[in-house]
Amino acid sequence: DSAEASPSVVFENIERCSPDCLQMLLENISGLTVDADFTVELIPEINIAVATFIKSIDTKEFVEKCSQHKRIREFKVTARLLELTQSIKAENLPDSVSTDYLTVYFESARNGGGPVSDVQLFPEENSAIITFCDHKGNT
Repeated sequence: DSAEASPSVVFENIERCSPDCLQMLLENISGLTVDADFTVELIPEINIAVATFIKSIDTKEFVEKCSQHKRIREFKVTARLLELTQSIKAENLPDSVSTDYLTVYFESARNGGGPVSDVQLFPEENSAIITFCDHKGNT
């Protein structure tokens, strides 16, 4: 069951905790190092951060540790596993990109991809939604 757990943890209600503070907290709780063992992506528009673990850890156990941590509770930050998904959004694409190119790119094992079932191109946004055959291909 743990093998199927997402390597990413979502932190909500982060407005009371600065990005640097959040990173230090996550290092303290996990015993790991930001950049070497995990990355943190801030999404300020919706007041969340996503920590993605490069080093293999039990993310369910990590979420549990976070929910019991004194400082996390003081900041009223909540943690949960990121749901596994079969689709991703690619942004800032070149104007000339084709669905065929994106399919081949995201099917490349070198790029961490897997079998693609669908590509929807949104040229007006320079973006696309790529849907994989299963959730393991979208790391």
